[in-house]
Amino acid sequence: MTATTSLLTDHYELTMISAALRDGTAHRPCVFEVFARRLPSGRRYGVVAGTTRLIKLIRDFRFDAEEIAFLRRTRVVDDETAEWLSAYRFTGDIDGYAEGELFFPGSPILTVSGTFAECVVLETLILSVLNHDCAIAAAAARMVTAARGRSVIEMGSRRTHEEAATAAARAAYLAGFTATSNLAAGLRYGVPTAGTSAHAFTLLHDDEPAAFASQVKALGTGTTLLVDTYDISQGIRNAIQAAGTELRAVRIDSGDLSVLAQQSRELLDSLGATETKIVVSGDLDEYAIAALAAEPVDIYGAGTSVVTGSGAPTAGLVYKLVEVEGRPVVKRSENKRTVGGRKTAVRRHKPTGTAIEEVVVSQGVPDHQPNDRLLQHSYVANGEFLDTPGLDEAREHLRQCLISIPWEGLKLSAGDPAIPVVMVSAS
Repeated sequence: MTATTSLLTDHYELTMISAALRDGTAHRPCVFEVFARRLPSGRRYGVVAGTTRLIKLIRDFRFDAEEIAFLRRTRVVDDETAEWLSAYRFTGDIDGYAEGELFFPGSPILTVSGTFAECVVLETLILSVLNHDCAIAAAAARMVTAARGRSVIEMGSRRTHEEAATAAARAAYLAGFTATSNLAAGLRYGVPTAGTSAHAFTLLHDDEPAAFASQVKALGTGTTLLVDTYDISQGIRNAIQAAGTELRAVRIDSGDLSVLAQQSRELLDSLGATETKIVVSGDLDEYAIAALAAEPVDIYGAGTSVVTGSGAPTAGLVYKLVEVEGRPVVKRSENKRTVGGRKTAVRRHKPTGTAIEEVVVSQGVPDHQPNDRLLQHSYVANGEFLDTPGLDEAREHLRQCLISIPWEGLKLSAGDPAIPVVMVSAS
């Protein structure tokens, strides 16, 4: 198998290119935009994530000999199209919102400019990456908000596709998670990794004290012991007996976490382990985390809900043609209308720094006002791939963005987007 990204696309992209090459429209200058018509139900903001991953995938977007042979053999493309694909290199421009930026309905989070053929062939790849990563980041950001400053660890690798798991770990870290269980994310993206043990390790041994003693001997008292394989109270006693009062943490993975956290804290304190932290896990989402806000929980472990977007596994982003040869084009389908023309967007703020609206202008530039912040940045210029911000920078950018929106926008309850998007035509 090859390592290129060219066949991470849909068949119909190539049929459009074949027809456009034949009728001469393939080389018309065009502008495509990525945006969401609406946010997932109950959400008040979206989070841009995956852009750096995407830009690297586009840089490597090539059709090698094996892939061209497959496309010819299966008659997906004709000879003219195969020749064009063999020489494919993206030579246009890509501009977009920074990773970690918030977006709302209508926000032009990515703009791709070039010939029709070189832009349309990227549609599926662009939407695949951004719809996944933005969905994960938005869910994770809500969990971080619900945690109120306490650490959240991503541990959902076993609940999704192996490559999606790595991308999800990156997106969750961008959103403010402190670590991931996914080692590939640690290697590829520098995400801090963390892990303890499973119930299987305890069951492997003759009894719980033997399992704990083994783990402490191997990893020291800085480890975390899973105490709910049998009886939690006895598990905590066994844990402190094995590690002493310097044990870093105990983890609870089942039961009524609210009650068990209280009881565990009281027991740990009575045993002198006042600094031993309590980690809870087990199908946590933002609502479950928020419900534990008053309990003595130090660290949350979230898995399935993170990697599935907590009920919204896609960000609902679309990739639409908005301009051909400088002329705005508009899709008029019912419930799927588009606004023609290339967009420029700014976030407008009060002098205090609170965001009040997003202004998007078609085929023009918004009138500058004090405290405006331009939202789009260049990622690719005339086919030259520019440096992209690092993951830690994106993480801090999101933190600042969440501080800037009105507090109502951070609520977990359903409601309007945190700020309105005002669409303006330059004409």
